[in-house]
Amino acid sequence: MSMRISALALVAALGVSCDRAKPAAAPPLQVEVTPVVQQDVPLIHEWIATVDGSVNAEIRPQVEGILLKQAYRDGFPVTRGQVLFQIDPRQFQAAANEAKAAVARDQASLDKAKLDVDRYAPLAAQKAISQQELDNALAARTQAKANLDASQAGYEKATLNVEWTRIVSPIDGIAGMAKAQVGSLVNGQTVMTTVSTVDPVKVYFSASEAEYMSWAQSWSAKGGGKGSLQLFLSDNSPYPHKGDPYMADRNIDLKTGTIMLAGLFPNPDHLLRPGQFAKVRAVLGVDKNAIMVPLRSVWEVQGKPQVAVVGLDNKVDIRAVVTGAIVGPLVAIQSGLQPADRVVVEGVQKVSAGLLVKPVPAAR
Repeated sequence: MSMRISALALVAALGVSCDRAKPAAAPPLQVEVTPVVQQDVPLIHEWIATVDGSVNAEIRPQVEGILLKQAYRDGFPVTRGQVLFQIDPRQFQAAANEAKAAVARDQASLDKAKLDVDRYAPLAAQKAISQQELDNALAARTQAKANLDASQAGYEKATLNVEWTRIVSPIDGIAGMAKAQVGSLVNGQTVMTTVSTVDPVKVYFSASEAEYMSWAQSWSAKGGGKGSLQLFLSDNSPYPHKGDPYMADRNIDLKTGTIMLAGLFPNPDHLLRPGQFAKVRAVLGVDKNAIMVPLRSVWEVQGKPQVAVVGLDNKVDIRAVVTGAIVGPLVAIQSGLQPADRVVVEGVQKVSAGLLVKPVPAAR
């Protein structure tokens, strides 16, 4: 009997010990959640762009000769008519002097021919000379007039050649570095420099056919789209002046399925220069009642964005989503969420599918 009582006491003691060793259930993980919001979101498209001058003039000489002088500073503004280079004018000046002398000679011949006609005409009327002599005088006057016209044309050409030894800028703009050096023999095939009008500048970018259609429709709806383009520089800083749509190329490139577009941007400080790379943004429409969530609630797994959603039963559901436009701290969700969903914004690294959590409102 005493052994049986001892055995029962031992079993009871072991049961108490087991009850004490069993741990209590852990409380649900506390996470911060926020309901999705709906708002109208502008549909912003972005393209890689290249800056170019609104006018680019290649400066070439119109006569051949030795370059004597560069009359401008590389990279500085020039005005229309400003002398950029000087070619040795001496041979052209000599040709102009010779042509001027030919004009004087032919003018004298014409004057004599006129006097002959004036003297022969009354004599022929009086039959004092033959009609043949008068006809010869008339022909000589005509020939002298033609010779004078030819020599005057030659003088004008020679004068132009002298003027063309002074190579001037045809436009206002920025002159690039000189490609011809003093002492070089230059001719019409020599590109001496390039002058570009940089206020305003043209910004070229290629868009898909669908983007072009949206762009054109948006442009038309906004009365030409004035001020609808925004430029971002290579350091991602926004350019302070808005741009206007300028042109769309005549055709779609069949190889790439894109079309070349251009915008026109004011450039009063000459900050933008031809050849710069930038990004152009434009609003091509509005996404009505778009579902928006905080950017920090979205994470990626193997490049695919995901969001943790807390259901009515306080259990976590991991959703794959498709993101859209970013507006401040929010990002648009194009698919994967519903308007009544709550998303985890704090504690997303600790949750998993099916986990029971304790949701608390996220701090605003």
